[in-house]
This record gives sequence, structure tokens and C-alpha cells, in this order.
Amino acid sequence: MRSVIKHRRIVEDRWQHLADGADLPAGPIIVSLARWQRERKTLLERGDPIGVRLPNTADVADLARDLPVLAVVALEFPKFADGRAYSQARLLRERHGYRGEIRAVGDVLRDQLFFMARCGFDAFELRPDRSLEDALAAFEEFTESYQPAVDQPLPLYRRAR
Repeated sequence: MRSVIKHRRIVEDRWQHLADGADLPAGPIIVSLARWQRERKTLLERGDPIGVRLPNTADVADLARDLPVLAVVALEFPKFADGRAYSQARLLRERHGYRGEIRAVGDVLRDQLFFMARCGFDAFELRPDRSLEDALAAFEEFTESYQPAVDQPLPLYRRAR
């Protein structure tokens, strides 16, 4: 079983990423946005937790009405230099009030984790060639942040005495 970083700890990942044509297994699954839109009713009737993998080209508003029934929204990073999923995470948390798991998937690297967490991500699937143990240190590299974000809505000058 694969492991992920969740809430700044390494945990076994119980979620299965399911291809669009694959049979529905028991247990928690993450499906593509296209499959969710086609098979929403069937997927919900399974009774197991469901997550949706959202491409970084999609509008999160298209998923807004479904957020209460989704345990995970997996946001895609097709390459490390493409940061549109950062904005998607902030919109999910701040505009749509999503409190479920927001998971970074794809080309996820250690150097991005601290800022991803500031934007609202709480779970991270690193590339297979990367060390989860090494990546955990990324969360401890900065002790303060100047800018407001999902994890700290006040800028430093508003928090300073």
C-alpha cells in the first residue's frame, strides 16, 4: 500500500485512484471529474467515501454543489511549474467553505509543500521518486509567514504586538 503525507504525518493511503473505465471496487475511491459527472448517482449509491480528481483547467465552481458529499478533492499538478491548483485550493476553502481533504496529486515536490499547505492543501501524494520523510521537513523550514493565507488569515503586521 502506498503512503501519503496527511496533516503533516506520513500515513497509509486507503484511497484508490480509479480509471474511467474500471469496475467499481469496495472502499474509498477517487474518480475523474468526467466520471463523477457521468456516474454521480451510481457512485453515491455505493455508500463508500468518494473523491473527485479535478484537472487544474477546471472551474471549481462546477463542483461546488457536490462538495458536501465529497470526502476528497484531488487537485492535479501536471508539472511542477503549473500552479493553477494553488488557486483552486484557495477557492475551495475560502469561497466554497470546503472542509474535506484537499489532496495535491501529480508532479508534487518537497519545495512546494509549505506553500500548498498555506493555500489549503492538507494531503500530498509526492512523486514516486521522492522521499516522504525528507518532504516532512518542508513544513518546518519557515516559522512565520508575512502574507495572509488559508492557514493564517491575518498578515504578520496584524499579528505582531
